[in-house]
Amino acid sequence: MSQLLLVNIKSLQGIDESGKLLKKGSEMQEWETISNAWLLTQNGCIANYGEMINLPQAYQGLPQHDCDGALVLPSFIDSHTHIVFAASREEEFVMRIKGKSYEEIAAAGGGILNSAAKLQNMSEDDLFEEAFFRLRKLMSWGTGAIEIKSGYGLTVADELKMLRVIKRLKAAVSIPVKATFLGAHAFPLAYKQNRRGYLDLIINEMLPQIAAEGLADYMDVFCDQGFFTPEETSELLIAAKQYGLKPKIHGNELGYTGGVQTAVKHNALSVDHLEYTGDAEIEALLNSNTMPVALPGCSFFLGIPYAPLRKMIDAGLPVCLASDYNPGSTPNGRMGFVLSLACTQMKLTPEEAMNAVTINAAYALELSHEFGSITKGKRANLVITKKVNSLAYLPYSFGEDLIENVLVDGKIIFPTQSF
Repeated sequence: MSQLLLVNIKSLQGIDESGKLLKKGSEMQEWETISNAWLLTQNGCIANYGEMINLPQAYQGLPQHDCDGALVLPSFIDSHTHIVFAASREEEFVMRIKGKSYEEIAAAGGGILNSAAKLQNMSEDDLFEEAFFRLRKLMSWGTGAIEIKSGYGLTVADELKMLRVIKRLKAAVSIPVKATFLGAHAFPLAYKQNRRGYLDLIINEMLPQIAAEGLADYMDVFCDQGFFTPEETSELLIAAKQYGLKPKIHGNELGYTGGVQTAVKHNALSVDHLEYTGDAEIEALLNSNTMPVALPGCSFFLGIPYAPLRKMIDAGLPVCLASDYNPGSTPNGRMGFVLSLACTQMKLTPEEAMNAVTINAAYALELSHEFGSITKGKRANLVITKKVNSLAYLPYSFGEDLIENVLVDGKIIFPTQSF
């Protein structure tokens, strides 16, 4: 039996024994804590916790880690990433500085098509090594479960190559990794004048092979201005459902384009981006089980609007935050920075922001029964901070690395780097 006792915790954060799998509206302000606490992990799970003054005598001889006045939190859950890619795209960063828009860069062969061209020339082994390095880095920053998308292949062979890399990543690390097929990320140049042909390629060739190899958990579509229409998105999601792939949607990043309503129509697990979300979109989401996911790093980097999360929470919705780590629009996977953007730019309280990157993010990956809160019986994927005064200091001090230790299944994996 493996056990580890964390002692002298300044504040144990994110306790929840209610059984909730997500928090919505005013519930997102709920964030239970215990000061001067201890926590016991056993066989990879949270076994017990309480105040130091009440630490059972029977635990005194167990292996201990002295938290020395730090906070202990549930690990971050990152429900939207694109970390399998071939190369950075800083040349497009310079183009944006000079005034080019996202759409203009894409029309010039940049954007997603740029990443696809580079990825098609990289081997599976090289892609894996690059992505494994990024994933280890994210874990060291406190990410304890993650979703990774394909979508930079855009051919049968290269979409399969990406998904096989993600499958290898699942086997290589001890945190949960969910795989999302995003072949409908953009129309390849060869199909610019033959949209029907690319839809058929996804439906008749990509999906059957992905299902045969068990390569994906979800199907995502970029349902937005200049990409896939709501009608095309619906057709693809219906086809994916026949292969057991649950729907997710990139929606409303570039305009009020029906992505949210399409997600709700198909009972999508999540709809992500949401920079353009008005009353109609909020009303649709209120009558659904679809988790709204905001990606503030993308808004920060591209200079586009932030999703109106304050309005959404006040309307009674749950919300989630994710990194969107990718080479074009969000070359950063540090969830601590996502917290800062949520508080400074979207006006969430630190408690609301933490719920958005823990329990609600776990819901967006169907993991909230095992992750996302300090709950007895849940997996002991935890973050131990450096010495800070309060939860609010984490988003407040946005340029500082405040993670001291990371636990996965009750074992300290960082800073030892023994992933």
